[in-house]
Amino acid sequence: MSGDHRGERQPAAHLPVARVVVDVPLVHLDRPFDYLVPEALDADAVPGCRLRVRFAGQLVDAYLLERAERTEHGGRLSYVDRVVSPEPVLAPEIATLARAVADRYGGTMIDVLRLAVPPRHARVEKEPPAEPPPPPEAPASSWERYPRGDAFLEALRSGRAARAVWQALPGEDWPTRLAEAAGSVAAQGKGAVIVVPDHRDLARVHEACVRLVGAETAVALSAEAGPAKRYRAWLAVRRGVARVVVGTRAAAFAPVVDPGLLVVWDDGDDLHAEPRSPYPHVRDVLAIRAHNAGAAMLVGGFARTAEAQLSVDTGWAHEIVAARDTVRAAAPRVTAIGEHESQDARDPAARAARIPSVAYQAAREALTAGRPVLVQVPRRGYVPGLACQSCRTPARCRRCAGPLALPGRSADGEPAPPYCRWCGAVDAAFRCAACGSRRLRAVVIGARRTAEELGRAFTGVPVRTSGAAEVLSTVDGEAALVVATPGAEPVAGGGYGAALLLDGWALLARADLRASEEGLRRWMTAAALVRPAPDGGRVVVMAESGLAPVQALVRWDPVWHASQELAARKEVGFPPAVRMSSVDGPPATLAVFLDDVELPPSAEVLGPVPLGEPDHEGNTETERALIRVPRADGRALAAALHAAQATRTARKEPDPVRVRLDPLELI
Repeated sequence: MSGDHRGERQPAAHLPVARVVVDVPLVHLDRPFDYLVPEALDADAVPGCRLRVRFAGQLVDAYLLERAERTEHGGRLSYVDRVVSPEPVLAPEIATLARAVADRYGGTMIDVLRLAVPPRHARVEKEPPAEPPPPPEAPASSWERYPRGDAFLEALRSGRAARAVWQALPGEDWPTRLAEAAGSVAAQGKGAVIVVPDHRDLARVHEACVRLVGAETAVALSAEAGPAKRYRAWLAVRRGVARVVVGTRAAAFAPVVDPGLLVVWDDGDDLHAEPRSPYPHVRDVLAIRAHNAGAAMLVGGFARTAEAQLSVDTGWAHEIVAARDTVRAAAPRVTAIGEHESQDARDPAARAARIPSVAYQAAREALTAGRPVLVQVPRRGYVPGLACQSCRTPARCRRCAGPLALPGRSADGEPAPPYCRWCGAVDAAFRCAACGSRRLRAVVIGARRTAEELGRAFTGVPVRTSGAAEVLSTVDGEAALVVATPGAEPVAGGGYGAALLLDGWALLARADLRASEEGLRRWMTAAALVRPAPDGGRVVVMAESGLAPVQALVRWDPVWHASQELAARKEVGFPPAVRMSSVDGPPATLAVFLDDVELPPSAEVLGPVPLGEPDHEGNTETERALIRVPRADGRALAAALHAAQATRTARKEPDPVRVRLDPLELI
């Protein structure tokens, strides 16, 4: 770096070179730069502090990575302009993690640091630091229902880097189990990080941790806490005051001192995927961190993802599951549509009805017993759609399997033919794939509509809704109907007496690689809130009994479903069996990018295909290409994409190209 000396500034006598990462979002500048530390800033310029440096003629923010005795730069070095704060906010472990995550996803280190280090709050930073409390006593554990549970906690107490995938039993007090695991490492003076999908889970786990290890040891990190409160908690972690961190997505980078345990709960929830570049997933961030720090890791949930199953199959992690007789004693009784002939004989219209008689019966029995009933609806509000008038099978496009809709009337006043909401294709000759009927009927689904229908069916029973407008955390254990969208199901005191899982087709028929896995995860999360079968707990899922996710739910066997899902993805070559990247951009720009990128020999390019509907000239604004490589070549793919993006930014090419590795959505 060339620069100027202001006045008579002299470099520091000891370690005068500052190696910094500048906050400049250009890929070709994704490397450390050397600056001189002036003598006046020698004491404050500590590794990890925030700086201001002059870069390309402008003052920019930067982090000080390390100080060195000499530089390999051949020219003159600029001086550090000023130290924003001597607080070492960037821990060496987090700097190493940020570099590794950027390399894993083909992104830049500064983009990862924006996710890892919260904005500075000067007033909070000036508050005197608290004294670290003594390590808490190791809490008693209740993992005996899992054959390998106590062995895992013993490994935590002895400081071993154990890695496990845990399938929680239905009705399990999982926040307390996670708090017990965190308390086991905190008692040894080590740190623990627990990452959960949303604020409701955060509140439950944090409460359990405070109960077991104390409020001084356990802190919650969430953007909803506000800038000052969040930064105060984050500083307590960085300064070693708090040893147990519970938080949402960004908490994966929480700078706990000497991490001993890293936990992600419900890793299949898409809230764990960062929507900002370089789009890291919490599960991968924690896996990289566990490897770098030699820490233990736990992936927990009621369901299991294909990624978690792969870690078990490869031996990277061991599974913690209960015996089948224990599962049967804890799980509710699950009924699917068409699971036996007697059900069809009693209710011939069950396959066509949205809420068949078996569902009404289960709800009525639970309400009569004075217990609440959970009704899960995939969508909120009112969602219009079309279905076959004869058999109620949802009307799907023959071209892309998207939902059909009616546009209204044509110019001459006649009813217009249905069209696809996804691809726009008109289907004037619709015929039901199930029964062959040509007649359609309008159906309206959604949480609000369902609540109105059930309120009329069960007169005098309170009806509560939990969704986008108001998400309930808990409900009383009294007779009531609770209509909730997936992910917004409140916890009922004593458990629900029954759960009705409506509109299974809306979850399973999506054009999504993860539709089956996601559908089962949503169902199991809701069904886990229901009382066990010996206590009268019932779950009715409105989906065909022969489908794999329905079978997994009926038997409460997520491990079997994850194995089937992983095998299917290996067969067709989709993640996590392979590493895959999606590249989006304007057609011409995308074509040039694909020609320029130096992919490994094993790479296979799929597409590109349009993301939007072509205009009258056949042009589209954005296209997507998929690049697939074996898992062993994942790092080479990330490096190639990073280099191609660096070339584009160095040339100052205007049209953006978005690169994502292992994206959740695939065409």
